[in-house]
Amino acid sequence: MDTTVEMDIEIKEVKESKISEVDFNNIAFGNIYTDHMLIADYKEGSWQDVKIVPYEDLKLSPATSALHYGQSIFEGLKAYRNEQREEEVLVFRPWENWKRLNESAKRICMPELPEEIFMQGLEELLKLDKNWVPKGRGKSLYIRPFMFATDAYIGLKSSETYRFMIFASPVGAYYSQPVKVKIENHFVRSANGGVGYAKVAGNYAASLYPAKLAQDEGYNQLLWTDAKEHKYIEESGTMNVMFMIGDTLCTAPAGDTILHGITRKSVLELARDWGIKVEERFVSIDELIDAIEKKELKEAFGTGTAATIAHIETIHNDGIDYQLPEIEARDFSNKVLKELTEIQRGKKEDTREWIFRV
Repeated sequence: MDTTVEMDIEIKEVKESKISEVDFNNIAFGNIYTDHMLIADYKEGSWQDVKIVPYEDLKLSPATSALHYGQSIFEGLKAYRNEQREEEVLVFRPWENWKRLNESAKRICMPELPEEIFMQGLEELLKLDKNWVPKGRGKSLYIRPFMFATDAYIGLKSSETYRFMIFASPVGAYYSQPVKVKIENHFVRSANGGVGYAKVAGNYAASLYPAKLAQDEGYNQLLWTDAKEHKYIEESGTMNVMFMIGDTLCTAPAGDTILHGITRKSVLELARDWGIKVEERFVSIDELIDAIEKKELKEAFGTGTAATIAHIETIHNDGIDYQLPEIEARDFSNKVLKELTEIQRGKKEDTREWIFRV
């Protein structure tokens, strides 16, 4: 897929790159940023002033609408060094991120972003900062597009002005080990009719406190349950979640309480291509625990941009830690992780047009 509209992007390059200050052998997740960032502003009914400038702090009014009323959305995607041709950078399914950004924008009364700003802006930014895409196992360039309301106005209404930005961060692995999760049966992440399917900043703010309580008990993430009965598994804190029960891959349907994950979508497409039985349905806590006790739960894992595939080794429910099968015995999740990794890094042919090349 190619961007069909060309536009002029004003580019102001840094005088001196700070890349020499970075130890690429020891990069954590999300606290180092590349030299440049993309900015586009929405005002007077249209997107304008698209530019790439040196990465720097923002200057905002204390009355900036997003700070008070939460009109803020974001995306997350990754660029990888092509292992077959190191001068080339590969981005995994960026068009899906652009589409989802606009779905989030519509839900909270923000203007949709034209494809050419997202795609051409992303391409030009990556051309400038291509050297920041790290090499090596588990390393990538995490890309953060986001949009927020910019009216300097204290009053509850949709803003009339917005800013869209993209910046990037070289990262290592999000989870270095399999994760331990706790089933959440009190707090609520999302309810029917809400914004759970959108990448709205407030969704994540609301999840921080219950997640901290779980982390204080030694768990990496929560398994969120439905808001009405706390009976069915929905998703995890930073990822969609899947279970291999017997020979069937089960995951919650992507409705208005479930994030429409791009890695989730990719895993399901691969599973169906491989002849795996797939059921997009809600799995109850009782069914899950029963499957564990009967040794019918073969695999449990999260899917998401940050981790790709995150193996779940422990599920906690009602005071009991349930240990899951050894990672080495998990045929499907190991196979799908290998497949995705090889496509993302250019080791396997992209037959599905998932890759954007820079």
